[in-house]
Formats: sequence, structure tokens, C-alpha cells
Amino acid sequence: MSEPLFDRLAIIGTGLIGSSIARAARAQGAVRTIVATSHSAKTRKRIKELGIADEVADTNAEAVKGADLVIVCVPVGVCGDVAKEIGPHLRPGATVTDVGSVKGSIVRDMGPHLPKTVNFVPAHPVAGTEHSGPDAGFAELFRVAGAS
Repeated sequence: MSEPLFDRLAIIGTGLIGSSIARAARAQGAVRTIVATSHSAKTRKRIKELGIADEVADTNAEAVKGADLVIVCVPVGVCGDVAKEIGPHLRPGATVTDVGSVKGSIVRDMGPHLPKTVNFVPAHPVAGTEHSGPDAGFAELFRVAGAS
């Protein structure tokens, strides 16, 4: 890939799925800058140690500032709270998506808190393992079938 698809990727929640997305985005050259965050200071410290992201933000609101792609990788039950926190800080034209396993509650809980100036794309990666946390992530979890 010659030009990255996105300038700034914000990953909120950097467990297995979030850290795998970050690793895959970096490996595939899909983004220029990756900023990640986690509610846990211990996990934020580990993200820095592993070098998963270019920047590690202390808050969700800080993470999304200037991002053109935001991927919410937190448990479904807190997605609404995350959307409420990040909504006022989202860049117009940004794409916001999630990795939750259900969509009805995601749309209901996140949608009202996201400004009309962003593109909200509820999604599911249909990927995972029995492991969790930033150490469990790996880029190949999101390898495109048939890609070399």
C-alpha cells in the first residue's frame, strides 16, 4: 500500500481485538498515526511498552481528537458511555465504528451521542481467540483472505 487509507486512527480499548487492529493497521500501512487508550492505567502502560501505538492517550476524548477513524473496542455495555464522552471531540467527517457482537444496542446506545457530522458504521470483526489483553493481540487476526 503506497498511501495510508487514514491519517489518524484512534483505538478505544486495546485488548485482544483493539491491539490486533493496531498491529494489523501498522503492518499493512493503513494509517499514518495510531493513538490508543484504555480505561486502565496498567493497560496504557503496557500499550506503551509493547509499542502498539504511536501515542497513548489517558482519556477517550483525548484519543479521538483529530482522528479520521475511531474504532471503539470496549464491552458493548459501555459503548454508550464512550460515545457520550467522545461525541463532542470528534472531527467532522470522521468514521466511527465498533467491534461489538450485537448491533441493536450499539445503535441505540451510541447513535444519539455521535454528531451528525461523523459517519457511524456499526460493525463486528468476526474474529477473536480465547485470550485477552494487549499482549494477546496479533496482526494476522485481521489478515485479508488471499492477501500476501
